[in-house]
Amino acid sequence: MFRCALAFLLAVMTASTGAASENCPAAPDPVLSLSFESRYAGSGEARDTVNAEIEAETEAALEPLDAFIRDLASGLDRMMEADRDKRRAKANCLIGQMSEWARADALADQGSETTRLTIGSRLSGLAIIAGKAMLYTSDYAGLDEVRVWLTRRMDEQMVFWETAPSGAASGNLRAWAGLAAAATAALNDDVVMRSWAVWSTSYVLCSVNPDGSLPQEMTRGRFALHYQLHAMAPLATAVLILERQGVTLRARCGNALDRAATFTLSELETGEKTAEITGQVQTLFDGTHNLDDFKLAWLEPFLLLSGNDQARALAEKRRPLSYSKLGGNQTLLWKP
Repeated sequence: MFRCALAFLLAVMTASTGAASENCPAAPDPVLSLSFESRYAGSGEARDTVNAEIEAETEAALEPLDAFIRDLASGLDRMMEADRDKRRAKANCLIGQMSEWARADALADQGSETTRLTIGSRLSGLAIIAGKAMLYTSDYAGLDEVRVWLTRRMDEQMVFWETAPSGAASGNLRAWAGLAAAATAALNDDVVMRSWAVWSTSYVLCSVNPDGSLPQEMTRGRFALHYQLHAMAPLATAVLILERQGVTLRARCGNALDRAATFTLSELETGEKTAEITGQVQTLFDGTHNLDDFKLAWLEPFLLLSGNDQARALAEKRRPLSYSKLGGNQTLLWKP
């Protein structure tokens, strides 16, 4: 009888902690060290020429981390699609997988400035996924490990950005760091980190030009619209996450978020205004980049902040809108 009771208890404990099972595989090996250089190395101030060799090396370095985030985002999608009474097991799986990386102190060794500049988008995805899973998990020990780990990585980011290159400080990379801070602050109700997220998000928003263009992104030549679009994802999502923590930034700096969104959406057909600003045809129109659905995933959080008809019409054509660095399926995550 004792052996049967013990076996049952162990089975319950394994299920509740999200340990590896047929329905919850073990996490991949944690990425402990990450270092890569800019894919635009050697292309001048505009950084508008990709170094193909470095780009390949960068993608190879990032793939294990990005693959893990994609898998977590898919797991979160399945959790959100499940009946509420089945979400606990899926949430426990997510927290259990993330806690394996937390115990290994993953991403502690970031060996280049470029890595530290760009890690924010990955931390954003991890923190948003953890925040959603937190609502349903019973793996509180694992959750605490994840909280401590992500807080440690964000503390490092807050220190780094105080001395980061001046150009990047008001561009999309700072916006991603701000989103990562907002999502991580929500895990711990961290007032200091939330304040830093507000400052960072506001800093980028308040740089928006009267026409809605982001000045830092407009320096990127033919990539300008590509990076304007890339910046909208963390800006819109951070504003929504911060609003749900009691901080309203929607009207900041003359409704900067709405102006930036209006400019971005108006440019998606021809890129005419951006071409006038930069003097170059944009990559969305020269065959270099496509307008993939993930680049429009920010429309879902933005629509909860704004009744923009153009945004709504575009979102309805493209749903479901998903982006792993925003946590996965935004149509599911932010549905009213």
